[in-house]
Amino acid sequence: MLSAARRTVAFFRKRANHCLPNVVRVLTFVLPLLALGLLTGVTTVLFGFGGGFVVVPVVYYVTRAQADPGVDPMAVAVATATAVMVVNALSATLSQRRAGRLRRDYVWPLAAYIGVGAVLGSLVATVVGGGAQRVLFIAYIAVTLLDTLLRKGFLTHDPDAEPRLLGRRTTTAGGVAIGAVTSFLGVGGSVMTVPLLRRRGLPMGEATAMANPLSLPVAVAGTAVYALFGEGGGAGPGHLGSVDLVAGALLLAGSLPAIAVTRRLVGRVPDRVHAVSYVVLLAVVLAAFLFV
Repeated sequence: MLSAARRTVAFFRKRANHCLPNVVRVLTFVLPLLALGLLTGVTTVLFGFGGGFVVVPVVYYVTRAQADPGVDPMAVAVATATAVMVVNALSATLSQRRAGRLRRDYVWPLAAYIGVGAVLGSLVATVVGGGAQRVLFIAYIAVTLLDTLLRKGFLTHDPDAEPRLLGRRTTTAGGVAIGAVTSFLGVGGSVMTVPLLRRRGLPMGEATAMANPLSLPVAVAGTAVYALFGEGGGAGPGHLGSVDLVAGALLLAGSLPAIAVTRRLVGRVPDRVHAVSYVVLLAVVLAAFLFV
């Protein structure tokens, strides 16, 4: 009787030891990515981020906790964020187009020059490595946050003012710069295009709507480069170059339903609330990288 009880206890202990790693993985990897995928979908529609600002810090910390010592978590985070942006930005672009919020004069040819810069920025990122990317990511968020708070034209909007078109220099050299910086950091074009379009006199609803198609060149070019030349996670299974396919799939499983729901709410958000929310999200992401 006693031996049977011992065998029973040993059996359940063995099963528990076998299942525990899977439970821990679900709690520390699967659920956080699904939950943050939902937030990614919301920010894609409301702010045009495509997921970059949200995905990079999340995948960075998840990868750092799970990966082998030789894996560069920041390189994987930037590459995965860029890949997720392809699907999110495309989905949001189609939704915004159906809603009539896109203006061709602000999207083209700026998108083409952003694509050129995105290829250059992604290639540089594969050489520089994740350490420099992390520092520059934090610095860029801080600069963008201060710019939106201290410089006039972002938090306030005059609905009677006529929006100004982009100049040739802004479209060409500015487009290349936007593509290079944002693809290097894996944050999509919105972090530069939304403030740019906002100060041209566009309401937040239209500025963030235009950010989605302007993020697509960054996402496509960056994903191609990171998949072909990235080495951050390429040595392990479930990776394509530096892109973590499993993490990306989980994030998309959360973000795509959120995009479908959130697109119905965009026109109902007051302009001032929309602008302040953009600034608050920047501050949250910066705090996450600095203090978590």
